[in-house]
Amino acid sequence: MLVVLCSVSVFSASRTTAATDPILERRVIGTSLQGRPLEAYRLGAKGGVVVVVIGVIHGDEDAGLQITNELVKMSAPRGVELWVVPTMNPDGTALDQRGNANLVDLNRNFPYAWAKMGKPGYWQFSGPKRASEPETKAIVRFMRQIKPELGIWYHQDLNMISPGKGFEGALRTKYSQLTGIPIKRITGGTYTGVAATWQRSKFAGSGAFVVELGSSLSNDSALVHAQAVHIVAMMVRDR
Repeated sequence: MLVVLCSVSVFSASRTTAATDPILERRVIGTSLQGRPLEAYRLGAKGGVVVVVIGVIHGDEDAGLQITNELVKMSAPRGVELWVVPTMNPDGTALDQRGNANLVDLNRNFPYAWAKMGKPGYWQFSGPKRASEPETKAIVRFMRQIKPELGIWYHQDLNMISPGKGFEGALRTKYSQLTGIPIKRITGGTYTGVAATWQRSKFAGSGAFVVELGSSLSNDSALVHAQAVHIVAMMVRDR
């Protein structure tokens, strides 16, 4: 299991020197059911365009941690206030299961367009009510504080990015071109209470999209994804 290191040594032109920590703020934004902290890291000065990256929402889909590990080694682009949340489901990550410790699918638990679905043990169990879980509440509260203009949410292992429209569609296309993840429409689930949809509905003009990674991710590919985050963040900055 990968973890974010507070002390990082880094290399290459896109990364900081070993003596410099690019993380400007470390914030515990909540606590999981089993008492694990939900952590967020700010890279880039406040006042820039706010971009947030969430490495894990389904605990058994943790390749996004490799990308967040790369991001916290890299100084944010000028004019970008980048927030990195390695996992919003640390219990699920530790237990290697999709849901949290209550077996709630956190990506069906957000308060926008929530619907009661299933019960514990069902793979898309949406919880007893909207935003019922402490992890969901923590992310909702955190997002309301930072008001992101773009959110990128990592999942596995469909290896695709759903197409979008307008400027957000251009961001998705650019990310696809940079990483080789194809643009395809994601199907197969009942999509209520979804985190990215909630973000778009909550913050006017905010973009949010899901990157479905493949079944595994090499270290080199993780760095490519981290650099792609920077590039699409600059597109939002320069819009």
